[in-house]
Amino acid sequence: MQLRHLKTLQPPGDQIARVTALCWSPNNKRLAAATSDRVVHLFDELGEKKDKFSTKPADAKGAKNYMVTGMAFSPDSSKLAVAQSDNIVFVYKLGVEWGEKKSICNKFLQSNAGITCITWPLEQPNELVFGLTDGTVKVGIVRSNKGQKLYATESYVTSLCSSPDGHAILSGHVDGSIYRFCFDENGGAAHNKLAP
Repeated sequence: MQLRHLKTLQPPGDQIARVTALCWSPNNKRLAAATSDRVVHLFDELGEKKDKFSTKPADAKGAKNYMVTGMAFSPDSSKLAVAQSDNIVFVYKLGVEWGEKKSICNKFLQSNAGITCITWPLEQPNELVFGLTDGTVKVGIVRSNKGQKLYATESYVTSLCSSPDGHAILSGHVDGSIYRFCFDENGGAAHNKLAP
């Protein structure tokens, strides 16, 4: 396999503006990149910058002293979930076409722990999953705007990913453990530890 550089999407600037999160939309039409200045840049499938927007702090009157810790597109590619270190996940409705009005359609505020990572399983259009600094993995239910605990561990959640079929997630933790959670259509969801 031969790799080749095709394009630089965002050239370096004069100041530090590191990229804190990246994600592709499931329809492969959009790429979102969040930078340390808390701005989400949106690119099309050819790598052309099409739009950008500033994220909002959890406290509307509060200071912007948070960072974007993760992002995930909804399965239909019309929404973008943005996880932030100030204990909140905002879901932005972007629409399916460029130029549509952006708005916040969901908020999942956590009272006691920062959000470290996020994933949105393809077969769970109304359920996004996020990990917390206290080791808890939660699901944000889009229809009700409520968060529920899927399971809790004793270790900071460092990473999350969805299975390709959209019926399971994996969580990685700072102590080296890996947990799997399976969504079951029959209502009997289960989780188990895969690695010590």
